[in-house]
Amino acid sequence: MNTEDLNHLKYPIGKFVKPEPILESHILEWIETIEELPKQLSKLTNHLLADELNWPYRPGGWTIKQVVHHLADSHINSFIRFKWTLTEDLPTIKPYFEDRWAKLIDGNDNDLSSSLSLLTGLHTKWSMLLKSLSNEELKLEFIHPEHGKRFSLEETIGLYAWHSKHHLKHIEQALKNQGKF
Repeated sequence: MNTEDLNHLKYPIGKFVKPEPILESHILEWIETIEELPKQLSKLTNHLLADELNWPYRPGGWTIKQVVHHLADSHINSFIRFKWTLTEDLPTIKPYFEDRWAKLIDGNDNDLSSSLSLLTGLHTKWSMLLKSLSNEELKLEFIHPEHGKRFSLEETIGLYAWHSKHHLKHIEQALKNQGKF
């Protein structure tokens, strides 16, 4: 498999591109994407057997179960970042090693129910919070030390809507290829 093919498998919907300017219609669409993720994940995974949960989405990539558990880890971190940003002055968030988290026992469990339940509750709370944000709050920022820059909440909503679609597509890839890489 050539580099272009591998890159497409890694970023099947492309990388996130922040629109300029970010419009209210973007925000509303992104919130809907975030709100719907748990249902879409359940629909894709609730019938899968253990062997199928271990199919990777690309050569050397995470398995379906690791993607689902990663979404729970990643999105709970993002939710906390939103809370910090809304309650502190320009907080510096704490990054984490997602690749290391994916290797932990809870990132490799064939039972997805805990991560799916967590995502269902989390996305209900997160969507409620996102829908309540004023235009001023959407402009609030946090510092991401890994990137050395500021991110606004409105941009971050877009990033996590993209993240949701990105990993749903990974699961679809894994199912389509049936682990044959």
